[in-house]
Amino acid sequence: MQVDVFDRVIKNAINVMENSKYQVFEICESVRAEREALNNELQLVIEETKKMIDTVDRFEVDYRRSRVRLTEVSRDFKRFNEEDIRAAYEAATQLQAQLAIHREKELHLKHRRDDLQKRIKNVDKQLERAETLVSQFGVVLEYLSGDLNQVTRILESAKNRQLLGLKIILAQEEERKRIAREIHDGLAQNMANMVLRTEITERMLAKEAYNAVKNELSDLKLSVRSGIEEVRKIIFNLRPMALDDLGLVPTLRKFVQDYEEKAKIRTKFEMVGKEIRLPSGMEVAIYRLVQETFSNVHKHAQATHVTLELTFQQQMVKLTVSDNGMGFSTENIDKKIANGTHYGLMGMRERVELLEGRMDIESTVGVGTKVSMVIPIKSDSREE
Repeated sequence: MQVDVFDRVIKNAINVMENSKYQVFEICESVRAEREALNNELQLVIEETKKMIDTVDRFEVDYRRSRVRLTEVSRDFKRFNEEDIRAAYEAATQLQAQLAIHREKELHLKHRRDDLQKRIKNVDKQLERAETLVSQFGVVLEYLSGDLNQVTRILESAKNRQLLGLKIILAQEEERKRIAREIHDGLAQNMANMVLRTEITERMLAKEAYNAVKNELSDLKLSVRSGIEEVRKIIFNLRPMALDDLGLVPTLRKFVQDYEEKAKIRTKFEMVGKEIRLPSGMEVAIYRLVQETFSNVHKHAQATHVTLELTFQQQMVKLTVSDNGMGFSTENIDKKIANGTHYGLMGMRERVELLEGRMDIESTVGVGTKVSMVIPIKSDSREE
């Protein structure tokens, strides 16, 4: 390919990426505005709900008093005549109707509040995906906008190609760190809503509305537990902090132990050779590869045992994951991966190729599967 043709292709790609980036940015701004509007509406609904609960409480007290009054006038015929009984009955009936109407309004407001919270959660997910796309566009444009000769040298140099892959992986991990921080900070809003619901429950408890309190507390407890579990899981999956603090081997050992406990699949971890601290991006990539491989075993293999073997050598790191699952036919497996039939394997192979590695798959139906990944270590990419 001639340089001028290559340059024209690059420029066209940059133009398309720039236009797409601005479009996604506009989507981000629109989603942010929608989120703000939904949040304002939610606060109004929460306030209306609190007021309606107070109103219902007052009507319940008045209705109970009217029932007591009706019972009193109905029993004492000496003190009260039929007109008094009729008036007491009409008052009780009217209060009962008003109570039913306001209870229905309270229920409607609660449903509306829950619906708004779900919509805000969905909007947050859309915003997260859009911001991820903007960040990824920026990473790609940074490399495409560089000097053409520099791009050519990168493509011709094996060492620089690996460094390019490491930079892309590091950029992805930085984005995951940012998302993790945003999720952590955004949790405060959800917790504030839970606090408001707790205050409402306390008021209901003071009014002795025990059945309503019980239902509200049950829903609140489930929401808190689910939210905390989900946030912890997302934050840990986005960035396992143990990689930075302890290194690859202890992190993988802990991952295997947790996997055995959660998946109920017996696991074994073996390390061969002397551990070498690798660049952060490479360690993250290896961790993601193990994570994806074990996830595939859990989803598809129906295995009862899985083994991870991590081998350190002078010039390479080798990962081998073996299971005793149902296996599959490897006929034309490379073609199927290339065509996107096996998305998980395709993503793993792309990640390995970014590091200039090689991935091999051996599988026999009814026996099990063995996935081997070899990643070269450049002499200047070690960390003592």
